[in-house]
Amino acid sequence: MAELPVSEMPRDPALCSGRFTISTLLGGDEPPPPAAYDSSHPSHLTHGSTFYMRTFGYNTIDVVPAYEHYANSTLPGEPRKVRPTLADLHSFLKQEGSHLHALAFDSRPSHEMTDGLVEDEAGTNSENPEEPVRFGWVKGVMIRCMLNIWGVILYLRLPWITAQAGIVLTWIIILLSVMVTSITGLSISAISTNGKVKSGGTYFLISRSLGPELGGSIGLIFAFANAVGVAMHTVGFAETVQDLLQEYGSPIVDPTNDIRIIGVVTVTVLLAISLAGMEWESKAQVLFFLVIMVSFANYLVGTLIPPSEDKASKGFFSYRADIFAQNLVPDWRGVDGSFFGMFSIFFPSATGILAGANISGDLKDPAVAIPKGTLMAIFWTTISYLAISATIGSCVVRDASGILNDTVTPGSGACEGLACGYGWNFTECSQQHSCRYGLINHYQTMSMVSGFAPLITAGIFGATLSSALACLVSAAKVFQCLCIDQLYPLIGFFGKGYGKNNEPVRGYLLAYAIAVAFIIIAGTSLPRSELAPRSTLGAQDKLTDSSSGAGTNSWITISVAELNTIAPIISNFFLCSYALINFSCFHASITNSPGWRPSFRYYSKWAALFGAIISVVIMFLLTWWAALIAIGVVLFLLLYVIYKKPEVNWGSSVQAGSYNLALSYSVGLNEVEDHIKNYRPQCLVLTGPPNFRPALVDFVGTFTRNLSLMVCGHVLIGPRKQRMPELRLIANGHTKWLNKRKIKAFYSDVIAEDLRSGVQILMQAAGLGRMKPNILVVGFKKNWQSAHPATVEDYIGILHDAFDFNYSVCVMRMREGLNVSKVMQAHMEPEGLVQEEQASTIFQSEQGKKTIDIYWLFDDGGLTLLIPYLLGRKKRWNKCRTRVFVGGQINRLDQERKAIISLLSKFRLGFHEVHILPDINQKPQAEHTKRFEDMIAPFRLNDGFKDEATVTEMRRDCPWKISDEEINKNRVKSLRQVRLNEILLDYSQDAALVIMEFIQLEKGHGGHHCHFPELIPQGRKGNQQKHQEEGYGRPLLREPERLAELLKDGEGAASEPFSGPGPTLTPDKAKAPSGNACLSRAAWKTISWQTGAPSSDLRESLIQEQRMLCLWELKNKKFTVLETKF
Repeated sequence: MAELPVSEMPRDPALCSGRFTISTLLGGDEPPPPAAYDSSHPSHLTHGSTFYMRTFGYNTIDVVPAYEHYANSTLPGEPRKVRPTLADLHSFLKQEGSHLHALAFDSRPSHEMTDGLVEDEAGTNSENPEEPVRFGWVKGVMIRCMLNIWGVILYLRLPWITAQAGIVLTWIIILLSVMVTSITGLSISAISTNGKVKSGGTYFLISRSLGPELGGSIGLIFAFANAVGVAMHTVGFAETVQDLLQEYGSPIVDPTNDIRIIGVVTVTVLLAISLAGMEWESKAQVLFFLVIMVSFANYLVGTLIPPSEDKASKGFFSYRADIFAQNLVPDWRGVDGSFFGMFSIFFPSATGILAGANISGDLKDPAVAIPKGTLMAIFWTTISYLAISATIGSCVVRDASGILNDTVTPGSGACEGLACGYGWNFTECSQQHSCRYGLINHYQTMSMVSGFAPLITAGIFGATLSSALACLVSAAKVFQCLCIDQLYPLIGFFGKGYGKNNEPVRGYLLAYAIAVAFIIIAGTSLPRSELAPRSTLGAQDKLTDSSSGAGTNSWITISVAELNTIAPIISNFFLCSYALINFSCFHASITNSPGWRPSFRYYSKWAALFGAIISVVIMFLLTWWAALIAIGVVLFLLLYVIYKKPEVNWGSSVQAGSYNLALSYSVGLNEVEDHIKNYRPQCLVLTGPPNFRPALVDFVGTFTRNLSLMVCGHVLIGPRKQRMPELRLIANGHTKWLNKRKIKAFYSDVIAEDLRSGVQILMQAAGLGRMKPNILVVGFKKNWQSAHPATVEDYIGILHDAFDFNYSVCVMRMREGLNVSKVMQAHMEPEGLVQEEQASTIFQSEQGKKTIDIYWLFDDGGLTLLIPYLLGRKKRWNKCRTRVFVGGQINRLDQERKAIISLLSKFRLGFHEVHILPDINQKPQAEHTKRFEDMIAPFRLNDGFKDEATVTEMRRDCPWKISDEEINKNRVKSLRQVRLNEILLDYSQDAALVIMEFIQLEKGHGGHHCHFPELIPQGRKGNQQKHQEEGYGRPLLREPERLAELLKDGEGAASEPFSGPGPTLTPDKAKAPSGNACLSRAAWKTISWQTGAPSSDLRESLIQEQRMLCLWELKNKKFTVLETKF
């Protein structure tokens, strides 16, 4: 705890707030009455000294534990309470109470904090908003789930399945189906107890567990499936009513339009109930539940009543042991007569377990209500299914004629079957397969057995209408949450909520419109002659049960091709959600994330995995083609969200899994030794703020993309305490900029007293294990002539440090400069701004059919060749032709060319165009030599004309000055670079890039190393460039011994220092074809690379050398020295 000085404590004891005090709980004086909340003070400043003195014995700005400090949302209009941050506690002892200002915060809840809460209506100033309706686990979850699990299959298909499969196999089918739904229920319970569950139901559970990609796709199809489910259930109800009207001879218009009229009226009534609010919708569900319970009681009472003659003719004889024994075993009939056929018909009736979860936003305590209500609903519905199967299998025979005259004297030899013992002869219809009644022939057996048949019809009405109402509510609720998250375009309009329960009125209307559309489609049914009465439906008639997570139950589809086709697809949509819920639970468990702490412990990750797999298997068992369509739709929506990359962060298990994989592979790399075949150019790029040097970021990102590591380093110079707040703010912004620019890189920043020490920290700390940068990429210090010499000295020192840390080095320069921050801040004139924008995006466009020229004058181990090869693999550079230039002797041109071509072929780089430079040792022109002298004149010490004391003082004050001895020592290298510039103008004037090794850096020499790029004024025709290199390197392309052998004869002429007039051969311009004018922007690019590790495999003449690789660009016959390094 941080102790607050008495002089800085709030003086007003009324500032104390909080629901209780620890001193009160421990006993003691009565606490002071709470004062009105003051929004100007955060919660940790609203505790008076009396409270803290009693509680802790001293005053403090710390706060006691409270739920409000951990909640990620607040009620509308309520300010968010926060505890002091570590920075507050660490720095609150400032003078003059300055910490009080540092602790101020914005108490207004953000959009993310208020996600799922009721929106404040415009102009509403009510201090006491009306409390929304909330439901408990019985009314909110259990009853809803039971209503949606019970369906018309219970009434119309369970007796038939019992006749086909027998009681034993029917129980197995029921238990297998319940096993899948129970596993899913356990997974739902685990997920719903791992944190706060808001509105959105199934979509919320999956999206917050597996992320927006899978959550968004499931949410959209789940909402659509529920909307179509409204039509399916309503059509089932409308058909039953229409059959009753037809039976009593009272049709409205005709069979086709009767279904349309009844369906539209019914769904309109359901819409009105939904618009009235969740309270009325819940009352309607309770009414339907009571109707179904009465119908169950009616059925059970009917099984106990002795059979009448009419019922006996239809196969009902009350409870008989021999009937039970006969119906224990299966009697498969028809095309669906198989175990899996019966399982595929029954399984949808066991679903509907997501009915309660889909109104999660309307539950009092979802973490308690969802597990308890869902599992209790599964238990009681399973008991009801098993009981009905056993009771009806004990009372009714499989075949009966329904003819009252089919009586027989018991014991007659001409009669076969159990009915003979009860005085009925069904032998003839059984043998001729013409029986219309009995368990296996009559779907309305439960109605026939019941004490009062209309109550069974009422139960069917209750099952269909309750399911339709639940689908309507679920579709709107789920879709509203999806719209609020804005994962898909053009749907945000439907996210607005109304009233105290944030009702999705617009979502209700959309679901209503979809339902009406499908009801009208149902009206285009077959002619009436093809619609059999409900009481006489045969086994071949199709009954499709679809389960919605919101509660879908079962429905009877009409004999309509359109609905019969779409119903299996809708059923598979729901099964997709079950599979993903189970997979969510499994995935969250195996990631071992500390955030996965469900309070519901009765689940197993392996059972969840089994539930996910079996759900997919069942999809194909039901209808394989519908399963493929459902999976295809999910994948399409999934890929869309992946492509759009919505800016949401829900802490999904996918993120945790990605971390685990990255950690595992990173640790695993430590066990792998380095091998030359696995070398990758991993770059630490000194970008500063990456958006200030976009060209530098783009170029390096081009060849590291999907290949190797790229780290953008940023050194913030200044005192740590002053820069820390800035460090926190800018890191996320720079990372987002890299992602928006589609650069696959990391951003790393440090605070240091100066640039050089900060870069040293970056070079030592950047990376992780084997994924550590091995190349330092920097921009050229363009203002080296006008900058303070100390900064130039630091710049050169950074390069020396890179070599000491075993880094290769790359220096990049553009004509306009790399840093565009001044343009961004100063708002240049439009013309200049356009030019800078072109320069900053030059590497984002294709480079055209130009050339990449490689001046491979010394063996650096292959990095000079590797970088252009990696560039050539990228789309923006793959049209460029690569040319390799090497030094040689005039009398050995053909031999040396063949040797280099042979060597390149072994490297498998695809470089076949080789040019030999016989004139590299010529003396440079006098005017270019004079320019060199003029350029370095301000940096010369001129110690030959001064006394020793003056020279010593100048060396102390200006250590960057160049002595005459150093000038003479490096004159040969300097003249060699001037000559090399002339050669570049002759051969590579129109090249897109020129890549070269660079000369050695000597420690102890500072600013004069920067003068070589300035030897030739930019944009002047005919100017030359000076460039010299010495180098060594690790053999990145292997076979270094062979390389030294092939270069043995010609290397002396190419690498010997210039000592006099050289060959005067005029270069063959025809061998250096000019590039086209594809690059239309005024940008000049160069990069210098230097390998960092010595190679023991090269010849002795190469061992002591260091090399740097340089990229140049030329355009319109204007050559610019873009970078040099010594």
